[in-house]
Amino acid sequence: MNTRVMKKTSQALALFMLVSILLPVLALAAVHFENVKYDKYNRSVSGSVYSDTYSVGQSVYLTTYASGSSILSATYATYNASTGRYDFRLNWSKSVSSTTYDSVNLNAYFNSVLEATYSVNNSGKKSSPGGGGGGGSTSSNGKIDAVTGSVSAYELQTAFAATNKVEITIKGEKLDLPLSALLDALKKYNNAQITVISDNGTYTLPLSVLNGDALAKSLSAEQKDVTVTVTIAKKAGEDVTKAVYALGAAPIALAVDFNVTASAKGKTVAVDLGKTFVSRTLNVNKNVDSKKAAGVVYNETTKTLSFVPTTFETTDGKTVATLKRNSNSIYTVIESNKSFDDLASHWAQSDVELLANKLVVDGVTADEFQPDRSITRAEFAALVVRSLSLNAVTTNTYFTDVNSSAWYANTVASATYAGIINGYEDNTFRPDAEITREELAAMVVRAANYAGIETSVSSSKQAEVLSKFEDADSIVWAQAEVAAAINAGLVNGLTDSEIAPVSEATRAQAATMLKRFLSLADFID
Repeated sequence: MNTRVMKKTSQALALFMLVSILLPVLALAAVHFENVKYDKYNRSVSGSVYSDTYSVGQSVYLTTYASGSSILSATYATYNASTGRYDFRLNWSKSVSSTTYDSVNLNAYFNSVLEATYSVNNSGKKSSPGGGGGGGSTSSNGKIDAVTGSVSAYELQTAFAATNKVEITIKGEKLDLPLSALLDALKKYNNAQITVISDNGTYTLPLSVLNGDALAKSLSAEQKDVTVTVTIAKKAGEDVTKAVYALGAAPIALAVDFNVTASAKGKTVAVDLGKTFVSRTLNVNKNVDSKKAAGVVYNETTKTLSFVPTTFETTDGKTVATLKRNSNSIYTVIESNKSFDDLASHWAQSDVELLANKLVVDGVTADEFQPDRSITRAEFAALVVRSLSLNAVTTNTYFTDVNSSAWYANTVASATYAGIINGYEDNTFRPDAEITREELAAMVVRAANYAGIETSVSSSKQAEVLSKFEDADSIVWAQAEVAAAINAGLVNGLTDSEIAPVSEATRAQAATMLKRFLSLADFID
């Protein structure tokens, strides 16, 4: 292709892509691809396009995509008077793309409007069903069928032209997306998101978690060359099931590995979700009592399970669990029925047993919870870390009195890193000190803030809330946190007029505050 034609082609492509963003349309059945052949080794694709609604002389423009984003070539189709078809042959050199693709996607534009798509593999067979259909079929309501496991930039632009929440259905376990198109959608909507739907589950990805500059830098690539991959894959093997039974629980959903990565130039990195709790769903294989069911994450290193914030919804006899966490891993759903002999008729029985079934709290023994026993600062820090399902931070450089070999070292480090706990002025944490109700309230409020709940109160509101309690002046340092906890319903007074801020908190009180926090955050039903 000579320089003049290439320039004309580039200008046309820019125009057509702009028009397609502003004016998304549905593919028309009147436009068809015919006799399409793809030679992946010689990097060429040929065939013809037929339309029974367009006449000779109207421009037909084609683009070729692979792996969801790269524009490998662009050309005008030549009208063949003897057949009434527009014939084309597209070639791309190694300098354009050195990758050998198993299949490619074609888009056909008539007068700058996308009228048909087509996906073809190396054997020449169509990779997807339907009239002009191809790699993805985008409708004006923001829904895409990604038959080939990838979505092009154009398809995403068309979908996001209609809504800030795009749904993409996949047939397999992976979906490839062009980072640049996702970032473009984020510029349009600061709350843009995609939901990937598969037979194994769904994954809702807020696009705000994508740091384009950081990802491109970590991959030594430009943003336009980066592919984001969402994976929703069944976890093979019996390790997860064994871990469930080891807890005395029963598995009630598939174990599924949810993951989001970015890749370019043969390199792959994980997408960091930061503090954003993203949602993924699993189908539960029975109707459940949400007080006895729990979403859990599987640790492949320790081969153990731990709590994940999860809610349940049953519609038309089918139960779906929504798991929320700011990290990716292997997830499943379990069912337990735990009780403790010393909780019979105790005021905190229902809250404690609910959290025990969800793996947030443990008994002191298999039969005893000891609800009225005091709880240490380290013990409560561990409970907060579990409630937020935080990843362990293994390096502890925060406090002089936290030994790296202590059972609580990692949880204290995790809670400190997340801003949940602070030490004393002498740079100690005092892990074995019994926690006071004031300290308990402060840590629960910080956990709520980490989960995205706004708890702060104005100075006037703080004074109003605390004025109800005769002993409010005995609060040592956390007046703002205690007032916020009371205002949010996380903490109640021991009586209508007594808050008892310096009293030692009990295990039952700690569990109840955590249960209130988890409910307020919509982390449990």
